[in-house]
Amino acid sequence: MSAIRAEAVRVRIGAATIVDAVDLNVAAGEWVTVIGPNGAGKSTLLRAIGGLIPFTGTVRLGGTELHRMPRRERARTLAIVPQQPTVPPGMSVLDYVLLGRTPYIRPLGRESTSDITAVERVLERLDLYGLADRPLETLSGGERQRAFLARALAQGAGILLLDEPTSALDIGHQQAVLNLVDELRAEAGLTVLATMHDLSLAGEYADRLVLLAGGRVVACGSPAEVLTETVLAEHYGARVRVIPGEHGPLIVPVRGR
Repeated sequence: MSAIRAEAVRVRIGAATIVDAVDLNVAAGEWVTVIGPNGAGKSTLLRAIGGLIPFTGTVRLGGTELHRMPRRERARTLAIVPQQPTVPPGMSVLDYVLLGRTPYIRPLGRESTSDITAVERVLERLDLYGLADRPLETLSGGERQRAFLARALAQGAGILLLDEPTSALDIGHQQAVLNLVDELRAEAGLTVLATMHDLSLAGEYADRLVLLAGGRVVACGSPAEVLTETVLAEHYGARVRVIPGEHGPLIVPVRGR
């Protein structure tokens, strides 16, 4: 069963077409990562699928058309970690992550004990429990990135959209965050659609890769099928060496001459 099905999705900004008639299918429990050079339309595609920007075409979540889903139902189905989330001034990490429980709280109601427990569990797993009372704006870039992910995970949605989730993290926290997402996928059948610049990380965790260039899908398949020296030279203009890894290809830049 498809968790996400996008058909002929197109996004235009002014006279420019940023995403051009993209078809995408993500099965329930699958991890698909969208890659591509700068300006390829990766983040724009993710925002369209999340319902954050206008688009033409069709997006369905679990068989239901996105625009027909009530906002609360959509929030219980899909959680998004954008590249640059809004940081509310003065808000603590705990209160920010609690916002992820909003779809389960009645209007004018308060969070329940189970909501608090869910948030504390996520904070602990993301190494944020000791920062729960800190104002969000006082955190380092990597700590904020983990807080943004914590809010999305606290939402308890079955579909997770991650836009460059490791961009501000050191290598240790990159592994911790991606391993946690992968564990939740195994434990709860979480479906993941992500964008990433780091091609080795993308190939290590994703079941399939979708390569965008100029707003169009130019390659799709397993990491070994997409991450080839020929494909990367053509669409990234990069000279690389592709080394087989345990879970996916490792991409090593080759110095120019």
